[in-house]
Amino acid sequence: MQQDYTIGIEEEYLLVDRDSLDLAVAPDAMMEACQADMQGQVSPEFLQCQIEVGTRVCATIGDARDDLKRLRSAVSKRAAEYNLSPIAVSCHPFANWKTQHHTRKERYDSLHHALGGVARRMLICGMHVHVGIEDNARRIDLMPQLCYFLPHLLALSSSSPFWNGEDTKLASYRLTIFDNLPRTGLPPAFSSWDEYQRTTGALIDLGVIEDTTKIWWDLRPSHTFPTLETRIMDVSPRLEHTLALAALVQALIRMLMRLRERNLRWRQYDRFLISENRWRAQRYGVGEGLIDFGSMQIKPVTQLMDELIGMLAEDTEALGSMEEIALLRQIAETGTSATRQRWVHADAVAAGEDAGRAVVTHLIEEFHADL
Repeated sequence: MQQDYTIGIEEEYLLVDRDSLDLAVAPDAMMEACQADMQGQVSPEFLQCQIEVGTRVCATIGDARDDLKRLRSAVSKRAAEYNLSPIAVSCHPFANWKTQHHTRKERYDSLHHALGGVARRMLICGMHVHVGIEDNARRIDLMPQLCYFLPHLLALSSSSPFWNGEDTKLASYRLTIFDNLPRTGLPPAFSSWDEYQRTTGALIDLGVIEDTTKIWWDLRPSHTFPTLETRIMDVSPRLEHTLALAALVQALIRMLMRLRERNLRWRQYDRFLISENRWRAQRYGVGEGLIDFGSMQIKPVTQLMDELIGMLAEDTEALGSMEEIALLRQIAETGTSATRQRWVHADAVAAGEDAGRAVVTHLIEEFHADL
């Protein structure tokens, strides 16, 4: 079956006041203007200080760049009219989650009721990458293989070291918050599409969930589109980093499909082992390496990326994303947003400045750097 490997990217942003640099509520007029500008590609998120954008179905990473740049620019322009700015980061460095309120919308009212106190702490943002796979059976077959690489994606995307004004010592504190929800984490391994439907259908038939949009695994078949949806990543302040990560997801799926067509497959490892790498990525980002289960060694992320870039060469050439993937090697070597935020914080402390404000200013600059 010929696959086009179309791609779609969803990003969640926080809105901050340009003077206080604290979180701010998106005015209704701003949301209405954004929706008029972006024609259904923008929506409110769970909290009133959040906004979400989603690209169109894109044939290439180049197409995704054009669309996402347009979306980021439009949100920034409308926010500026209200003295606000978007930041693409998974946790605000110093905001207090207790003062935030959820968006009054039927879906979010229902979510708030269903999750209780857990929902109040959901002051987090992520990015989701969809890659088109038309055949349901193939999507299910690829899931346990792609799971191996989810910790790599998390490590490279980590952007949430701070929470409530404190350094959590984690690279991705967002995942700590998100994992408090039910139906999260690594997905189960299903033997068939029918088994997936039976398993998820049990909760739907019982009225526990309305549909599979309430299943928040790190990787899932999309409920809405014929895609595999990767959900483990922190959102990236820099546009080009978002695109590099999306290109990696697309190339990995093409590689796994290429192996399948040759009657080969990536080895499937137990979720217990993948979870250990997931934790290492969450705790250290790219700083302390991940376990290579094939060689049974802990390898630096730079080495793993070198190996992966070589393995994906055929796929990135076919997809036209070699430059984007090469950027990930640089991220592995120099650090992620979590690294840069800590540098800015340390410099501000040394200079006797307000470190939290310095980090937010840095995040505003990074959001706009590639626009």
